[in-house]
Amino acid sequence: MRHLAALIPFALLSGLALPAYAGTIAVEGRGEVAAAPDMATVTSGVTTQGDSARAALDANTAAMAELIAALKGAGIEPRDIQTSGFSVNPNYVYSDARDANGYSLPPKLNGYQVSNTVTVKVRHIADLGAILDKSVTVGANTINGVSFSVSDPSELFNQARKAAFADASAKAELYADAAGSALDHIVSISESQGLNDPQPYPMYARSEMAVSAKVPVEAGELSFAINVNVQWELADDTK
Repeated sequence: MRHLAALIPFALLSGLALPAYAGTIAVEGRGEVAAAPDMATVTSGVTTQGDSARAALDANTAAMAELIAALKGAGIEPRDIQTSGFSVNPNYVYSDARDANGYSLPPKLNGYQVSNTVTVKVRHIADLGAILDKSVTVGANTINGVSFSVSDPSELFNQARKAAFADASAKAELYADAAGSALDHIVSISESQGLNDPQPYPMYARSEMAVSAKVPVEAGELSFAINVNVQWELADDTK
């Protein structure tokens, strides 16, 4: 308190006035840019059955080798094929029959099931339908879904940032004017990103797909959004 008391007479004697504090205003702005995706991600694979785990695995290995060879033959690079799931499970048969005491009979083992899946990046959307068709043709009987993306969204996010800041500025100027003030220096800026993907959709292999035409695929658009929070100081002079 002694320092503040000493400062006020000094400011007055030197002809200086302490700045008035007019307050701050914080506004949220949003910018959104839409763009067509340029790549897709597909999870596909093979599920096989066998009397023994070995038999199911051997059949699965042969089918997966053919699937991977077909993907590479369709132009998919090795770096874009990644094993994403593998399982070996027993198959049980359950019965409604009961023993002499009325208890349910235990299930009986009825062979084994092996599943192997790969996640594949398709960097040319135009090839996606043909690749899906070819995958099923060579034995893929599990296609869990397709998702779309943009390989490099940095410029799209930059466009959204500019739009978000312009939106926040316009709102802030309106509020400041309504309050009889004006915007001064920016105090802080913070952002959050948002990406609105088309939802992956499941696809199930059918025997007739092996002789069908190329699978129709619609990629749609992706929305790249930025939410920005900007805080300004308000000018101390009023209108």
